[in-house]
Amino acid sequence: MTLACLDLEGVLIPEIWIEFAEKTGIDALKATTRDIPVYRDLMAQRLRLLIENGLGIHEIQEVVATMAPLPGAAEFLDWLRENYQVLILSDTFYEFSAPLMKQLGYPTVFCHRLEVAENGTITDFILRQEDQKRKAIQALHGLNFKCIAAGDSYNDTTMLGEANAGILFCPPENVIAEFPQFPVAMDYGELQKEFEAASARIA
Repeated sequence: MTLACLDLEGVLIPEIWIEFAEKTGIDALKATTRDIPVYRDLMAQRLRLLIENGLGIHEIQEVVATMAPLPGAAEFLDWLRENYQVLILSDTFYEFSAPLMKQLGYPTVFCHRLEVAENGTITDFILRQEDQKRKAIQALHGLNFKCIAAGDSYNDTTMLGEANAGILFCPPENVIAEFPQFPVAMDYGELQKEFEAASARIA
């Protein structure tokens, strides 16, 4: 059995922090792992900016409640489910993702958690595991599953490398240039073809 392992933000849903940055006008919150590859450094910057601007979990959740999956994402996910078991491996947080997971039919998601004070201030983040996407693939290999993985950014590349086949989806040019070993899909039709080709290669 082959599993499809997908990143969430940038693959199935918009980048939550970018949406939040646009609503608040805080441009520095637009940074993602496309810009700051070390996830702990990125999150430290985000939490500092939230505290400096008096923002917390409630404000972010209000923005998430207005969001929808990327156009075509739900249909692509339906196709994946017909052909693979699907697992979402994400560096987002359960406290953010729930409304969007409902719109996608509640796929299984492995992600992280936040520490939140009673007043809604986000005080810290709790990683489920360091480099959790790659380690999840390793664990699945230990269960004799083959994995095809897709992601868009730096923090996906160890997952793509660990998988039996890895695919970049709508990545920035700097990621394409640094990781030429991975095929690139720029829309869901191309991504479906890459999954089909990968399945044939690893069968």
